[in-house]
This record gives sequence, C-alpha cells and structure tokens, in this order.
Amino acid sequence: MVDREIESAEASPCQSCGACCSYSENWPRFTIEDDDQLDLIPPELVNARQSGMRCDGDRCAALSGKVGEATCCTIYAVRPEVCRTCMPGDAECAMARRRHGLPVI
Repeated sequence: MVDREIESAEASPCQSCGACCSYSENWPRFTIEDDDQLDLIPPELVNARQSGMRCDGDRCAALSGKVGEATCCTIYAVRPEVCRTCMPGDAECAMARRRHGLPVI
C-alpha cells in the first residue's frame, strides 16, 4: 500500500500540495453543476448560502491532510466542477502555491 501511495503522489503533484483547496473562503464555488450532482456532496460540506463548499477559514472543509506535504479531497469522486478544471501548473495553481510559499510547478 505504501508503494501505491508513493506512485500516486508522484503521478499527481496535487496529493502533496492542496494549495488550491486552501486558497480562499470563497472558493470552490458551484458553477455548472446540476441539482443531481450537488445532491451527491454531503450537506455538511456545503456553505450556508449553498453557493459552494463550506470552508474553515480559507480551507475547503473537504480537504484532508497538511498543505504542501500530503493532502486529499474527501469527496474527490463528487467534487465540484471548478475543482475538476483546476490543473497542476495552471495559473490558479501557481497563484495558490505562491500564497503557501510552495514552488510553482
């Protein structure tokens, strides 16, 4: 199991980062999800306005782990569309990584 975790972290820098998921209390916002998709997200992880994910400070409540070391999304399979479109190394990734003092990839 440890080998699989190491392979996964090497394959996706996101699993050793998490900066985009702890960038702003206003992100991630729901955008183009339909009601059926939103119903899959546990209600306790949705903000009071039901406009996005609930955050603890600037950190998405679905993020597990320590930013910059090892992280994962606890609802990865049903995460919002904005989370699906954020890509390692894109402008949003770079901005979030800089905010956390991590090198840009």
